[in-house]
Amino acid sequence: MDKFIVSARKYRPQTFDTVVGQAHITTTLQNAIKNHHLAHAFLFCGPRGVGKTTCARILAKTINCDKPSAEGEACNECPSCNSFNEGTSLNVFELDAASNNSVEDIRSLVEKVRFAPEPGKHKVYVIDEVHMLSSSAFNAFLKTLEEPPSYAIFILATTEKHKILPTILSRCQIFDFKRITNNDTVEHLEGICKKESIDAEKPALQIIARKSEGCMRDALSILDKIVSFTSGTVTYQNTLEHLNILDADYYFKLIDCMQNQDLAGAMLLYDDIDRKGFEGDMVLNGFSEFLRNLLVCKDEKVAGLLQVVESFKDKYIATGQKTPIAYLISALNILNESEINFKGARNKRLHTELAIIKLTYLQQALELAADGDGISKKKVVEGAQSVAFRKLGIVEQKPASAKASAGEAPKTEIPSKKVDSTVNRPTDEARLIIEEPSVGYLSPDEEELNYLNSMHSGHSDMPQPNQPTRQQGNTGKAMPKLGTLESIRQKFAGKQTGSNIPVIPLTLDQLKQHWANFSQKLKDNKNPAAQSFDMAQLVITSENSFEIVSNNNLEQKFIEGERRELSEYVQQCFNNRTLLFTIVVTDNPVAFEPTEKPLSTKEQYIKIIEQYPLVNELRSKLKLGFD
Repeated sequence: MDKFIVSARKYRPQTFDTVVGQAHITTTLQNAIKNHHLAHAFLFCGPRGVGKTTCARILAKTINCDKPSAEGEACNECPSCNSFNEGTSLNVFELDAASNNSVEDIRSLVEKVRFAPEPGKHKVYVIDEVHMLSSSAFNAFLKTLEEPPSYAIFILATTEKHKILPTILSRCQIFDFKRITNNDTVEHLEGICKKESIDAEKPALQIIARKSEGCMRDALSILDKIVSFTSGTVTYQNTLEHLNILDADYYFKLIDCMQNQDLAGAMLLYDDIDRKGFEGDMVLNGFSEFLRNLLVCKDEKVAGLLQVVESFKDKYIATGQKTPIAYLISALNILNESEINFKGARNKRLHTELAIIKLTYLQQALELAADGDGISKKKVVEGAQSVAFRKLGIVEQKPASAKASAGEAPKTEIPSKKVDSTVNRPTDEARLIIEEPSVGYLSPDEEELNYLNSMHSGHSDMPQPNQPTRQQGNTGKAMPKLGTLESIRQKFAGKQTGSNIPVIPLTLDQLKQHWANFSQKLKDNKNPAAQSFDMAQLVITSENSFEIVSNNNLEQKFIEGERRELSEYVQQCFNNRTLLFTIVVTDNPVAFEPTEKPLSTKEQYIKIIEQYPLVNELRSKLKLGFD
């Protein structure tokens, strides 16, 4: 049985022309070899598995080749190339800086540099993962790296260029390796499959290339696993199954259900996905990538960014054209938020289902938010609105002399004035007549007329000459000004007298009875203010007011706390909305009653010896003192 060698080692490039996806670097190195413009130190940096160490080995072999080709390639026939291929070359040294990162290791390397090569032209030192060297090791390596012997060439390789000291970077010729594209990976995998007689479908190889994310070593490792899993046949379905990738058909069905607002279909589809063992975060991530590809299909300029299987491209383009851009962008925001919060969710399935529900009714939400030709914001700041005045009827003007002869009060004419068309006010031809109210307040219509007349005259508080004042009734008695507390009280008093239920006169007996009922309600609710209500006294001051006399400030605060409920209750009982009350504290001081002060021990003893003198003699004989 032959020993198995993984494809990543078996098909490792041996010449520059077999390196995949790094033509900008291989061409530069070949030209440098042909023109004899080789630097003494190189730094190869880039992602993992893109050919950094491979190019370093090819460069080391080529510069020691005895008969290089005109294109700058090694001949693979000379003793130097044969010894290199067999791994016995004495002129090429590889050092793993991850395990040899101390100062002693670098000093040992520097000592070896002093000896010139015997069979070859150059001594090549390949230091892999050079970013793992310590700061002391880097400093020990600086002088040798800056001025090495003419036969010494250093090739440093790293995946983390930012961790290398700037003094090292300035002494090296830097080459940045890029990720290998999916097309280059697929072509390389197809060539290997032909050599190994592997029956592989191109969509399967495209899935492998996407999964490897530009790393050729990972792509070859995945291919080896799938070949072992399928016994030499690589199909699209078994590749999806082996890599645990959800088929794009599920996403197409899911987007159709969401566009049709078919929640039941979307939930059943996700249940089928969940039964196959796919976690919710994989579904959210895969659907995000799917919507991203649909968004890319919207514009032909960025169609090259579409990274999907060739057989699905037409379907992606068709689905992307019929899906609105607003829906795709909003859906991506929802999925991104769901992915971020997925780790903290307790019920992972419910969290994923909530995201699906939001996406299902997202189209309806966008339609509701649509305003005209565009999408409006859901929250609109409410601006200031103009006051809508009542529309007044137009009355025919009568001569003032005719009104005076008929015994009517003169009417006030409002001159025409141009006003805003948005406010409901009279036109230029309108002539309005003000009639004095029968009570001491102005109706809403008269308030508007007062406002218009004051605005026209320029004096809002002064009446016009030769016109009756607004605060006088038919009797000529002065009335309170509009807006004062007295006018508001008279307004409510007029409404009460005009109502069907008459006002109940305020008497002390009825007041005490209602007071007791209110106090009982407080006791039923276990309100501590009930005791203060029982101890208070009531005094009627007028037909619409009374006083509540409390004994102290504490009782006053308890009663004050129930002022609103008490006021509504009393006004309702007497059917009088103008009924008011005040809370006062009595000025009667509390009489001071002196109490007997208790005697101290010494005073008690003095009182005892006054009655029994022998006690004092006994204390003296026993030589006792006070406590």
